[in-house]
Amino acid sequence: MKKSVLTRYRVMAYVTAVMLLVLCTCMIFKYGFDKGADITFVVSQIHGVLYIVYLVFAFDLGSKAKWSFGKLLWVLLSGTIPTAAFFVERKVSAEVSPLVGGVAAEPAKA
Repeated sequence: MKKSVLTRYRVMAYVTAVMLLVLCTCMIFKYGFDKGADITFVVSQIHGVLYIVYLVFAFDLGSKAKWSFGKLLWVLLSGTIPTAAFFVERKVSAEVSPLVGGVAAEPAKA
């Protein structure tokens, strides 16, 4: 497995987690203080698009790492639970990093 697969997942996990925290803050202001409805709409749209990208990269990593359906589902859903993506990303990175780039390229046979 290429290192870029894990790197893409890690970046999107952090971006999705941060955007979810920003969205939660916006929702508190929108519904708690009746302020920021417009910014909440924009942040929710951005988070939605980034979450879709996160799903694609997490699914790509899961298929290459040959995860079970339950594990893949947990990783995919971690982008919807505030702060969960931070913990899941750390665990996934520790588990998948030995699989990344462990095999050296073989020379071509003539």
